[in-house]
Parts: sequence; structure tokens; C-alpha cells
Amino acid sequence: MSDLPRTRWRPWARLGLRARVTVTFGLGALLLSTAMATITYFTARQFFVRERETAILRQAYVNASLARASLRTTGVDVTALLASLDTVPGSRSVLEVEGAWYSTSLTVTRDAIPAGLRALVVSGTPATQHFDLGSTPEIVVGIPVPSVTAAYFEVFSLDELARTLRILALALTGAALVTTIGGTVTGRWASGRALRPLAEVSRAAQEIAGGGLDTRLHAGEDPDLTPLARSFNEMADALQERIEREVRFTSDVSHELRSPLTTATTALEVLEAHEEGMPARSRQALALLTAELRRFQRMVTDLLEISRVDTGAAELSLEEVEVSELVRQAADAAGERDKIFERFYRGQSAGARGATDGSGLGLSLVAEHVRLHGGRVWVESAPGGVNRFVVELPVSPPGTGPAPDAEDRAGEPEPARVGVPR
Repeated sequence: MSDLPRTRWRPWARLGLRARVTVTFGLGALLLSTAMATITYFTARQFFVRERETAILRQAYVNASLARASLRTTGVDVTALLASLDTVPGSRSVLEVEGAWYSTSLTVTRDAIPAGLRALVVSGTPATQHFDLGSTPEIVVGIPVPSVTAAYFEVFSLDELARTLRILALALTGAALVTTIGGTVTGRWASGRALRPLAEVSRAAQEIAGGGLDTRLHAGEDPDLTPLARSFNEMADALQERIEREVRFTSDVSHELRSPLTTATTALEVLEAHEEGMPARSRQALALLTAELRRFQRMVTDLLEISRVDTGAAELSLEEVEVSELVRQAADAAGERDKIFERFYRGQSAGARGATDGSGLGLSLVAEHVRLHGGRVWVESAPGGVNRFVVELPVSPPGTGPAPDAEDRAGEPEPARVGVPR
């Protein structure tokens, strides 16, 4: 049961932040406009119907009084009486006098009036009722006239009122639709404006990740963005300071190691010159010492080169090399290819006897040199149980001119791919 809410909201979470803001604005505008349109329609409908019923009742009672006054006269013509009544267009009169029924319309007669209302009025109780005559909405008002043993009915058509309400409903629906579209457009515009600072933050973060440690945010005069820009800049300052401190430490340590390393190398060369006169065990120890010192010397050299890259002091020297041979010399059968370009990473077998004498800096240098050339390097799986190292370099060195477009590159070879057995 606990997974249902998460599954239910998963499609919403897949939308981007700007899309979610836009949808929220659109739905809010839709709900608000629908609620306002509904309230407006029913309020107007109630007002119009009430006004219409008041006017109808007033006219019906006036006509019922005129009919009573005329029926008190002996020998009155009932048909002429109904024709003389003051009625509005769409109004029809029906009169019952001592059981006889008279009407001003051939379609609205005794049988057109609802039987329940007809019986109620004839028995002496005034009544009003809405009903449909065919497809037309009607309202009938019945008024008993007991002094002359009669009952007066007047039927009014509500077709015009219904038409007015339909037009009002269409107008309100159109207004709700326009409001919803306007809300969606406003949400799209507002989300774009609101998320623009986040785009700037993303751009700045990408520049810092690419090595531009001096990148900073400028909030301008916006008081809401000033804390964000200040926090981001403080983080960037701390990051730059820490990286520079680590770079200086690495460089200083590497330089400090060169002096004792040079002294040890010189002493080792003196020992190697007298190797023939040493016992077998001493020669074996000297060989191990020589190998470890050479490995230590290579590691210090790599550290110095890494520090030059980090400090920006590395110079780009362009020359033709055999990429496949370079990769084969720099990498062995590496098991963790997502980490082999990290500094000092030598794999899980680094501590095993005879596994490798590398320092874990070779592929880091490859990655840094490829980056200086404006390219990129990665490793991927290939058929046959090999790891394929891919070095992609631009045709033009960085800063020498624009890169060729797709048509100019049509005849160029693919990036160099070198397969190394796992």
C-alpha cells in the first residue's frame, strides 16, 4: 500500500520543473475560471428567472382581475373577453367558467395545462408551475376567481429566457477557456523568468566543473537572488581555495622529494658500480632497491607533471604519436574502468605481489593531456573480451581556429580505438 502514492505521482515527477509550474498555473486558472463562471451563471439565472416570474405573476393577477370584472356583466362574450386582455408576446390565456373552457390559442388549451395544477386552481388554490410544452420551456400561473365561479390560467413561454441563458453559458465557457490559456501562458513565462537564475547557476557550475574556478554569479539588484549568489560564490571561493591549496601541497611535496631522490639515485649508482663484488643476497637487495627507487622516481615525475597541469603551467607540445602504443603502455588489464582515470587508482590487485609497479597516475596524465588538446578519452567494452580505450582529438589544436563542420568531417576517420585484453 505504501507504494501506491509514489506510483501515482511518478508521471508528475517526470515532468520538468518548468513544465510542472506551467501545468500548475493552467490548472489553477482552469479551476478558478470554472468556479467563477459557474457562480456567475447560476446567480444570473436565478436573478433572470425571479424577475421573469415576478413580471408574469403581476400580469396574470391584473388579467385575472379584468376577467372577474367582465364576467360580472350579464351576457359577456368570453372569447372577446380573452382577446381584450393585455398580454405580452408568447403569453396565452385559458379561462374556465362554470366547467366550460376557453383559450386564446389552439395549441395551449385545457389539456396543455398540467392536470395537477389545473385541479388545484379549480379547487380554489392559486399555483405556479414550470413545464415543457413540446421542446419549449413554459411557466403557467393559475388564479381561482370564485366570485364568478371561474379560474384564470396564463401560460408564458420561457424560450427567450432559455436562449439568453444559453448565450450567457457560452460566453462564460469561452471566458473560462481564454482565462485557462492565459494562465498557462503566464505560467510558462513566469516559470521561465523564475528559473532563469537556476540556468545561470547550472552554467556557472558547469564552468567550474570544467576548470573555470574563477566563475562567479552576479545577482544584480534582485534581493531574492542575492543570498543564492552569495552562497554559491562562497562555495566556489572555498572550493577554489581548497583546490589551489592541494595543488600547492602536491607541487611542494613533489619538489621537496626531488632533492633526496636525486641523492638516493646518485648513491644507488655508486652501489651499482660495485655490484660485481657484492654477495648474492646483497645484489638481490640492490636490484629490489633499484626497482623501487626507479618506480618512486617515476611517481614523483608524474606528480610534478600533474601539478603543472593543475596550476596551468603545462605547455602544449604537439607531435605525432602512435595512440595505440601510448594506450597500451599506459593501461593494463583494468577491471574498474569507471575509475581508472582517477589519480593514484591502481585497481583491486594493486597490493598483490608482482601485480604492477605503476603509481596510478599514467591514465590520469593521459586524460589531462587529451583535455589540453581539446579532446576526450574513455574506455568501453568491445567484443572478444577486451577493453577498448577511445581517444578523440579535434582536427585543429585548441585556439587555432574553428572546428570543421559536419560536411568537412565527412571524409575523416573515426576516433582512434585501441583494444586491450581484459
